[in-house]
Amino acid sequence: MPTIYINNEPYEVEPGQNLLQTCLSLGFNIPYFCWHPALHSVGACRMCAVKQFKDENDTKGKIVMSCMTLASDGIRISTDDPEVIKFRKSVIEWLMLNHPHDCPVCDEGGECHLQDMTAMVGHTYRRTRFKKRTYRNQNLGPFIRHDMNRCIQCYRCVRFYLDYAGGRDLDVFGWHNRVYFGKNKDGVLKSEFSGNLVEFCPTGVFTDKTFYKHFTRKWDLQSAPSVCTHCCLGCNIHADERYDMLRRIRNRFNSEVNSYFLCDRGRFGYEFVNSDKRIRKNLLRRKNGTIDEVSKEAVLNHVKEAISNRKVIGIGSSRASLESNYALQKLVGDENFYSGTSAIENDMVSKVIDTLHNRAVKAATLEEVSFADAMVILGEDVLNFAPMLGLAARRSILQKPSAIIKALHIEPWDDAAVREALQQKRGPLYIATTQKTGLDDDATEVYYSAPADLARLGFAVANKLDKKAPLVSNLSKDIDSLAERIAKDLSDSERPCIIAGT
Repeated sequence: MPTIYINNEPYEVEPGQNLLQTCLSLGFNIPYFCWHPALHSVGACRMCAVKQFKDENDTKGKIVMSCMTLASDGIRISTDDPEVIKFRKSVIEWLMLNHPHDCPVCDEGGECHLQDMTAMVGHTYRRTRFKKRTYRNQNLGPFIRHDMNRCIQCYRCVRFYLDYAGGRDLDVFGWHNRVYFGKNKDGVLKSEFSGNLVEFCPTGVFTDKTFYKHFTRKWDLQSAPSVCTHCCLGCNIHADERYDMLRRIRNRFNSEVNSYFLCDRGRFGYEFVNSDKRIRKNLLRRKNGTIDEVSKEAVLNHVKEAISNRKVIGIGSSRASLESNYALQKLVGDENFYSGTSAIENDMVSKVIDTLHNRAVKAATLEEVSFADAMVILGEDVLNFAPMLGLAARRSILQKPSAIIKALHIEPWDDAAVREALQQKRGPLYIATTQKTGLDDDATEVYYSAPADLARLGFAVANKLDKKAPLVSNLSKDIDSLAERIAKDLSDSERPCIIAGT
């Protein structure tokens, strides 16, 4: 374990980290804007300055950016050197020159990273007398508000949207002190993960338009941890409410599931909870046709009476909780319970569960999927049915080329250097599906065909990996060659991953 010296005190730290992440994990307050644990370091904002010394006898030192400096063994730094404090104040002053005084009306008020960092540095007075730089804001669709006047050019938004999530319709335009983050023209952001701009932007340039409609502040909300119900992945979320009304959904960090991210379906698809069409009371239809509000016990007694007198079925749902489905099944009996899925779908899901339980098959976490160095997606459009799985698959194609950065002795957190080294190199990602998907542009090869043909391809790959698997006859030369390439890339990888749907 490396030992570093912070303010003349020794600390044992994790190897391979940069100074900023190390200091933050140790509880030191260092201001920053452009750095993010998922996006790593580019040194764009210059706020995280610290003083580095050669040894214990060096009193002059030099200013370095902590996010771009390796926490190597024996390094000595100061986080509160007077020269460093003066440098940070000068940086925040010119970053704030054109920022508007709109905290009382900004949705970020009370949870604004810019507010926190400005207060930490102690910048409270602006000396500028000139007219502020202003921009025209864009209409980015029904979910995200855009206010470019609040921008401090930290580049977090485009680094996430373009580099991390693979979006193509948001970029940075301009030069020098006239830089614009947005689209080339107004329009809805097309990425399935555009809502993460709301949390990634530290200044309120991108805010949640659905939250804006509810007119409330962070300190008025009550929050509870929850799990997203919109697909099978179970992303971790925070649900924020006020006056018994759900006001917004935020990401809740879980390293093995969704990490720092949510898809737009999970973030913005909550308004149905507040719908006036939902049944919020226990209602009972009488024999004369009238509908009365009754207690829960009266409803249960009525159902039990109906079950004892005649056959009653209970219809469950894959959208309901396991507990609710189980309670309904126990109420009406196993023979009178319908799960809400067709017999064919039920058989397929049962087969998957049997395979996972009783055979040598490992179910990967989303984190493990993102670290796979070879991947095959067989018969699924993952960005449609489980968007965060698609994001993990998109991240996986960078794993195989990452061996380059080890050979060049580049630190994984040095984002700009890593991208310069990787260029356009991508690892193997094969997609076999019935129609086009959102990941096709990132794939090594794509094969479109009928479900039966996709199954034959899967069996052919299995046979080439293990001759004990059934041999597939009458394969065309092209498909046999494709199966050969897929099998070779899976065999040559250290962490292969196969995503197969039912």
